Amino acid sequence: MKNRMAHFVARASALTLIGAALATAAPAPDPALVAAVADPGRTATYVARDPARHPAEELASFGIKPNMTVVELWPGGGYWTEILGAYLAKGGGTYYVALNAPGDAEEDKGTERWRTRMAAQKDRLGVIHETMLGPKNMDIAPAGSADMVLTFRNLHNWMDGGYADDVLAAAFKALKPGGILGVEEHRGRTDKPQDPKAKDGYVRQDYTVALAKKAGFVLIGSSEVNANPKDTKDWVDGVWTLPPTLSQGDKDRAKYVAIGEADNFVLRFQKPKH
Repeated sequence: MKNRMAHFVARASALTLIGAALATAAPAPDPALVAAVADPGRTATYVARDPARHPAEELASFGIKPNMTVVELWPGGGYWTEILGAYLAKGGGTYYVALNAPGDAEEDKGTERWRTRMAAQKDRLGVIHETMLGPKNMDIAPAGSADMVLTFRNLHNWMDGGYADDVLAAAFKALKPGGILGVEEHRGRTDKPQDPKAKDGYVRQDYTVALAKKAGFVLIGSSEVNANPKDTKDWVDGVWTLPPTLSQGDKDRAKYVAIGEADNFVLRFQKPKH
């Protein structure tokens, strides 16, 4: 298995170079997407993170359209849900959110907080179809129904849980032929082997490409909109040392705030049309 993954990573390294060549200026976000990001109904703490996360630019790089069927995997607190829900509701799209499958007490509390926050905004977010994603829950949307599946900074969690391959297979199954998988993740260093569990929260870009390729996807684009060269990726608590978590509390806080959020890659994959 180790040799097989090494083979995939070697091939993916070449594909990552191709992806770098594909990292061109993203199309300008359409006005409806800009309006969704600017919506005054969004949570103020999320709006404060927009300069680090570049939501309109990132979504535009994936090629999102307001009438699409979109699946968001593991929404966390709802940063992206608040944008995607409003955008798709106004554009006649269909929106699935695959929540953490029940079982972990802290994650279950997080799901309930997400539900409470989204319920308070239901008039502007429209209908959100809830599904579940976990080791034994991979039916994220009806097979062949989605135009786009999106995941933001979650891949390291699935690697840690040992089911990243299953998640990518579920995304492949949910997508229509020609559908798009958009992945944002904390970019790991290339001068050290990838920890298969990604315990520090960082994932090598070529390793991600290899995982997606193994699931049947083709890399068709990338964006450096969330790159951060200040992130040296050697922190005491991994990526959680940096904002927004700031795991060290007041210790060296100013230093970590000045560095900012992690260096993140943004990749666009496609399910082959035939």
